[in-house]
Amino acid sequence: MKQVQVWHYEAFSRHKGKGNPAGVVFEGDALAERNMQEIAKKVGFNETAFVLHSDVADLRLRYFTPGHEMDLCGHGTVAALQALVEAGTIDKQTKLTLETKAGILNIELETKEGQLIIAMEQAAPQFERFNGLAAKLAEALGLSSTDLDDQLPIMYGSTGTWTLLVPIKSIHAFSQMKPQNREFPAILTEKPRCSVHPFCVETINPDADLHGRHFSSPYSGTIEDPVTGTASGVMGAYATTYINRGKQEWLVEQGQEIGKDGRVLVVVQTDNNGKPHVSIKGEGVYVGSLMVEIGE
Repeated sequence: MKQVQVWHYEAFSRHKGKGNPAGVVFEGDALAERNMQEIAKKVGFNETAFVLHSDVADLRLRYFTPGHEMDLCGHGTVAALQALVEAGTIDKQTKLTLETKAGILNIELETKEGQLIIAMEQAAPQFERFNGLAAKLAEALGLSSTDLDDQLPIMYGSTGTWTLLVPIKSIHAFSQMKPQNREFPAILTEKPRCSVHPFCVETINPDADLHGRHFSSPYSGTIEDPVTGTASGVMGAYATTYINRGKQEWLVEQGQEIGKDGRVLVVVQTDNNGKPHVSIKGEGVYVGSLMVEIGE
């Protein structure tokens, strides 16, 4: 048996207990893929990030839920970069490139008022229409069809990881949600392994622009992601595309229904060819560490 140290960070908050937990493992190059999956399952966080050497970028990250590998994870990236800065591996004022299964992405680190801010480029946004039964989708969220905002389309979206974006009329519906994750694959017939991300433009905090929750695919081994980076990124791209084309920054709040209080700033900029570019900004905080025993 072998022991591996996992660093526990929380992303998208500067307060312990209010962000999204992620594991960070520095010795990714010494681990086989099966080891990474075993560690992620034993740790039990929504994602654990593994740091590896890259031949094409400054560093490489791989991300595992308890059930499978993800192409990209926003909160795992924030956690890993915060950990690498605190370990002295990278500078807290720098730009770097990151290799992921979603592509090579640009990262920028800066410090404001003593707090490290991590800006993470997302993959190019993609959208595909949901053609399933909206009534069944609402039921699987513990809602009725009248809770859905029929003025906006239900869309699959990705800036590195696919999720189903579900517009909701009122903030009050979010505290009533009781997801039946096992029902998702039969409803999401076009992308049965997708997560589900309900959101609305009503918010709890007046400084926020969007409110969301994020319910995992049943294949992930988790139920709900407290504060999501990649889903917030594509939600911001959706909001600029379908809600307000003139708005470039969206402050997302998430997690309040489950005792969290996360913030993700999504920046959507359009180039001269009309192509949107998405990045997210967030903070992280160290919580602790644990040792995980795995087979050789």
